[in-house]
Amino acid sequence: MATELQTIPLLNLAIIFAPVAVVVVVLFRWSLNGLNALYSVGRMALQLALIGFLLTSVFSLDNPWLVTLVLGVMMTAASWIALDAVQPVRMKLYSRALAAIVLCGGSVLWLVVSVVLAESLFAPKVVIPLAGMIFAGAMNSISLAAERFQAELNRGQSDEVARNAAMQTAMIPVINSMFAVGLVSLPGMMTGQILSGVSPLIAVRYQVVVMCMLFGASGMATALFLKLALPLMSATNVIEPVNGE
Repeated sequence: MATELQTIPLLNLAIIFAPVAVVVVVLFRWSLNGLNALYSVGRMALQLALIGFLLTSVFSLDNPWLVTLVLGVMMTAASWIALDAVQPVRMKLYSRALAAIVLCGGSVLWLVVSVVLAESLFAPKVVIPLAGMIFAGAMNSISLAAERFQAELNRGQSDEVARNAAMQTAMIPVINSMFAVGLVSLPGMMTGQILSGVSPLIAVRYQVVVMCMLFGASGMATALFLKLALPLMSATNVIEPVNGE
């Protein structure tokens, strides 16, 4: 088995955009938001290209302050994006989302890197990829929770009922992914390790770490966010939904 991943030629990389183009054409022909889909694909490619150059520099410099800066930017952006569905109170809830992601995501990141993997907390090649997964998972869960919490309050549900429904909704994607892993899907980290020549038995151990850290970080961050946000959202009583829904 090969010990290194094959470098994908740019021409081969371009081929993978063929199914993307098919979907975009369908969206345009059906008068759906094809332009937004096209923009998202272009933005994705640009962002990944830029982050590739940025991470190359960060990894080569191996500077703790630079790693800290990158983590700070990631947490700040994740907290803001998580509240896109509750824009009327986005600014008021931002500090609460940030606190949840920093405290819960940060603690899980420390546990995984420093204790489980026994690596330096400022080792960029380890910390930054794991932090990205942790903060993104917490961001998505908080986003789902905030939107569902808002919807339940708008329907006149009590704080406790709204909180419980929001927590349950936020955990559905994470729980489903845990049910499906190994049966329906081989997650990206495990697939990448196997392709690079790592034994599947070793790759499985790392994937267990990833699944548990995502479950823990997402659940803890969501629970803390709901606890911190409940007084504000409850006092607001009924929050106008985004786009008048």
